[in-house]
Amino acid sequence: MPSVQNSNDKFRWILETGWKGLCPRCGKGHMFKSWLKVTDSCECCGLDYRFAAPDDGPAFFSLCLIALPLIFIVVWIQVAYSPPIWVHLVTSVPIMTAGCLLPLRPIKGWLVASQYVNRSQEAGTERLWNQLHGRTKGSNFDD
Repeated sequence: MPSVQNSNDKFRWILETGWKGLCPRCGKGHMFKSWLKVTDSCECCGLDYRFAAPDDGPAFFSLCLIALPLIFIVVWIQVAYSPPIWVHLVTSVPIMTAGCLLPLRPIKGWLVASQYVNRSQEAGTERLWNQLHGRTKGSNFDD
């Protein structure tokens, strides 16, 4: 990871690498091996992605930040204009589907990059991670 001077640079790095699906360590390798499947390791710097655990975060953020506003728009259209059902099938369903599915990859990329940059791990698991990966106390993901 290039030298990150402050939290603003850190945030910019997370957004850039996450949006583009690039390795959060080197910024060159690919983070994904398919649409939403995180690769095992970076082909450029060898970063092991076993630390990455975004779980249901991308779906949660997609639903809360994108689906809810879209639902309000669809309901407003229904209340204001009372269009026939086929109008919703042709407009609302594709917009809702695309609006919820397309942002999943960048959101997942942001979460994985954020986990790496902030060295996040589940509370109380540092000793176990160090044992599993043969690291000394105080090591981090870069080792």
